[in-house]
Amino acid sequence: MIKKVQLPLQTLNLTLGFMVWVIISSLLPFIIEDITIPANQLALVTALPVVLGSILRIPIGYYANAIGARTIFLISFIALLFPVYYISVANSYIDLLIGGLFLGIGGAVFSVGVTSLPKYYPKEKHGFVNGIYGAGNLGTAISAFGAPFFAAKIGWSATIQLYLVILAIFIIANFFLGDKKEVKIKTPLMQQIKAVYKNEKLWLVCLFYFITFGSFVAFTIYLPNFLVTNFDLDKVDAGMRTAGFIVIATAMRTVGGWLGDRFNPLVLLMIVFGGYTVSAVLLSFAPSIAWYTFGCLTIAFCAGTGNGVIFKLVPMYFQKQAGIANGIVSAMGGLGGFFPPIILTLLFNLTGHYAIGFMALSQVSLASLILIIWMYYHDRISFANQVIKNTVEGIMITDKNGEIVSVNAAFTNITGYQEQEVLGKNPNILKSGKQKQPFYQALWQSIEQKGFWQGEIWNRRKDGEIYLGWLTISAIKDNTGEIVQYAGMFSDMTEERMKNKA
Repeated sequence: MIKKVQLPLQTLNLTLGFMVWVIISSLLPFIIEDITIPANQLALVTALPVVLGSILRIPIGYYANAIGARTIFLISFIALLFPVYYISVANSYIDLLIGGLFLGIGGAVFSVGVTSLPKYYPKEKHGFVNGIYGAGNLGTAISAFGAPFFAAKIGWSATIQLYLVILAIFIIANFFLGDKKEVKIKTPLMQQIKAVYKNEKLWLVCLFYFITFGSFVAFTIYLPNFLVTNFDLDKVDAGMRTAGFIVIATAMRTVGGWLGDRFNPLVLLMIVFGGYTVSAVLLSFAPSIAWYTFGCLTIAFCAGTGNGVIFKLVPMYFQKQAGIANGIVSAMGGLGGFFPPIILTLLFNLTGHYAIGFMALSQVSLASLILIIWMYYHDRISFANQVIKNTVEGIMITDKNGEIVSVNAAFTNITGYQEQEVLGKNPNILKSGKQKQPFYQALWQSIEQKGFWQGEIWNRRKDGEIYLGWLTISAIKDNTGEIVQYAGMFSDMTEERMKNKA
């Protein structure tokens, strides 16, 4: 029973965490009526909660593995009671900065579920499960739409205090329904960091999530006030449009996770970042509200899908260090939500428009697209190398002049020669002397005419023992049809031949 409720419970926990995380940005149009905030500091007030929310994701991801999700959620929600109350009675810009910093705890809980929930499901469902959990992003939509509605009725201070009641309910729910017996992994933190930080794939995945989740957070923070200021929309209308952006991005996160379980995640990310590149270019031209809506909704589709797909990649590449890898990747995503609003504000102050900021997003997205294409082909080559390395047949590759350039482990097992002993040598070191010259002439004639030769051949091991092998030699050609390498694959048939004779 307890294990079955972990997915809905932790998803609701994330929903609440994200509701709290964006309290200030959701209510900013109301707050600035009572608290004077310098115009050039608005972005800092809304972006500051992202800082702690990003930094804490790394240790929280680790400790979710070490002490369990139940304990982490309990500690986090109890800790959030204090900044939420402090903001509800704030009367200065500094109060908002102090309280907002600690609201970041709400965003940091994201790395709990992506670390904990995969323990309860088979690998082929990890993308979908993390996608469902990621639907907790909906918490930002609930605040973006619901908070302004209540603030218009009862005021922004009383609205924020309602969150205290919800936090108390969830503290009780986690105390009774959290899994006390969750499997815990207590590998030392520094040992896990050392295992992943040199892997370039970790930092590439961080970059991709920096853009997808960062843009989700940035647009969530930036849209309510931007729509009111630049398009003269009503505050509630702006909140509803922002909520629509969040709902689409959140729904697509689940879809992205589901797609990641069924298709190559890197191919899906190519589509995602292609969409980013085009839509960011569109937004850079400061379009009408209709085109701006189209561009933002495209970003929502791409951000949501990308967020779901990326957390399918993390357990694929870092199965044994999932906790710390999830923490680092999700932290970079959170930081992606911190910098864009500030950069956009600075650029607006310098130029009077946001075009350069959106154009920068398009260029970074294009660069990411190129990197994903590189990863796709790099993975294919790595996969092919792993097949060659682990196959039970001996494999030997030579250049067009017949010098050995590569062999696999099975080659050593069959012939007795180590790789360093044969590199640069001619395969005739394996000759047994049992085949005459006409045999080899026919062999090479077949390769020249057909591109391959296949048959039985007697060869000699390093210790002098002669063995019977089944050999296939193939000519490898480039795009112009010129032979660049030869590949030989062989197996030892001696024992099988002896059995047949017996």
